[in-house]
Amino acid sequence: MSDGSIDLKDAARAEAYATPLEEFHVARPALFQADAMWPFFERLRKEDPVHFSKGDEETGPYWSITRYEDIMTVDTTHQVFSSDAHLGGITIRNFDEDFVLPMFIAMDQPKHDIQRKTVSPIVSPTNLAKLEGIIRERVQRILDSLPIDEPFDWVDRVSIELTTQMLATLFDFPWEERRKLTRWSDIATASPESGIIESEEARRAELMECLGYFTNLWNERVNLTEPGNDLISMLAHGEATRDMPPMEYLGNIILLIVGGNDTTRNSITGGLYALSKNPQEEAKLRADPSLIPNMVSEIIRWQTPLAHMRRTALADYELNGKTIKKGDKVVMWYVSGNRDDTVIENADQFIIDRPQARRHLSFGFGIHRCVGNRLAEMQLKIVWEEVLKRFPKIEVLEEPKRVYSTFVKGYERMMVRIPERI
Repeated sequence: MSDGSIDLKDAARAEAYATPLEEFHVARPALFQADAMWPFFERLRKEDPVHFSKGDEETGPYWSITRYEDIMTVDTTHQVFSSDAHLGGITIRNFDEDFVLPMFIAMDQPKHDIQRKTVSPIVSPTNLAKLEGIIRERVQRILDSLPIDEPFDWVDRVSIELTTQMLATLFDFPWEERRKLTRWSDIATASPESGIIESEEARRAELMECLGYFTNLWNERVNLTEPGNDLISMLAHGEATRDMPPMEYLGNIILLIVGGNDTTRNSITGGLYALSKNPQEEAKLRADPSLIPNMVSEIIRWQTPLAHMRRTALADYELNGKTIKKGDKVVMWYVSGNRDDTVIENADQFIIDRPQARRHLSFGFGIHRCVGNRLAEMQLKIVWEEVLKRFPKIEVLEEPKRVYSTFVKGYERMMVRIPERI
């Protein structure tokens, strides 16, 4: 079955159950782009939840961890399972040895905590309360600008626009150039096969442009006697971060861009797509808007905007009867753990009033739990509050075009139409 074939999704279940487990290789971007990876994970959870794969040239050999409880074990055993960029980092694809981007999510203790602490005030409860009004105003403006009764791309007009505006605010980034942030977010996680970049060299060149741009912003802010309440000022004035080497600065900037953009953006699209596929849930929502906060957690579980996180074993470790060797690549498939029906009842279903909906893996656990999780939830909550006030229906016109990636589980385009306003 060729990676680009139209029948990939139809053939996926047959392939998943016909392929010998020792030949399994689920980390194929084309499977994710076709939304066809589910039967592979289903079989791994049932038959081989800690599974060793030979992989391919792109991934190398790796362990797939596919059950909820095993993922929790790896995620919280950070003294054995390292995130260090110099050991390969947090994605199945290693950093190239000559282009390593250290960032606090790709660091171990104690440096991880020290750097994370520098930027965490931006998402403190006090600051979130200040941001809430700004976000609501922006959401209102974006939704009010949408065309009625004509097709448009929800990803571009709503999901990208809202999250990019938010990022520009958090960085105090030049407003009229904010779409640069979208571009840098896209290329940070793209491979040449994705169509987003032509080559690895082109990707590096654009990331170095990103570093140059952010270095200018750093230089403007580093000498201010009254530092601003933005992420660049926090990094420039933070005791643990003000002497960062350039590649570490770029790494942290990319982390904050991708973390603040891709996850929320793809959950905004994923939520609308999930409701369009489950009209009974949309009816439930419109009958009772107080379900929105719980629905937001269910959207984030159901979408799982980052499909995996990777670790490197620092020592031999036994997990579920298998011995992971020191130096092995270990992939926690959040996208699979969030569909583990031994822990989450009816896990494949989208249920907006699901009990304990926040019990998902999408934000990670342990020291690397997503620092911006409350901000992401708040943005989604406001989007749905404002959508319900305006539009009795948003029609998804066709299957969305998904991202070619095993890391970012997202959408490039989703055409919709709003028949009328309330």
